[in-house]
Amino acid sequence: MHISEGVLSVPVLALGWGTAVVGIGIGLKKTPPENLPKTALVSGVLFLVSLVHVPLGPSSIHLTCLGLAGMLLGWSAVPALFVALLLQGVLFQFGGLVSLGANTTIMGAAALAGYGIGRYGSGKGHYLFAFAGGFVAILIGSVLVTLALVLSNRDLTLTASLIFAANLPLAGVEGLISVFMLIFLSKMLPDYVPRPAGI
Repeated sequence: MHISEGVLSVPVLALGWGTAVVGIGIGLKKTPPENLPKTALVSGVLFLVSLVHVPLGPSSIHLTCLGLAGMLLGWSAVPALFVALLLQGVLFQFGGLVSLGANTTIMGAAALAGYGIGRYGSGKGHYLFAFAGGFVAILIGSVLVTLALVLSNRDLTLTASLIFAANLPLAGVEGLISVFMLIFLSKMLPDYVPRPAGI
């Protein structure tokens, strides 16, 4: 879900940076000092997991763990994503710096969608909510990538459609990863799994 440099129009870039700054600000405000180690750990995971990618036009297909990040961190996922994306852009030119705001907005919104769904996952339905959180996060991210590309250049409509379609199978994989990771973390690091998130 990284959009490369030179693809997005100036208005889309500006909107991306504006919403990213707001999201980062809210995320920082909602991150208590005691949650910084967990936030840093999740940021590191986000940095690593999306480095393995398959290029597709101006973007790529890769694991993201966005829903999982949202379920673990809530709003803190937005600054965690920003740091991960910034390091990827600086160290590997992956995604880039000019498009960093748009990429943060797209992936941050996806993570917040995962948070919004996953936090209701308590009781018998926790596995379903965890899966849905990971699944919907990818769908939201894919829709936002598609919109950003089409709004920037109508000629990218076909590419945007291909990116959206390619991410559909990934959504199922991300849902399963979210379930298994929350089960694992609930046993190994139970303090890292918020109670409202379920498992």
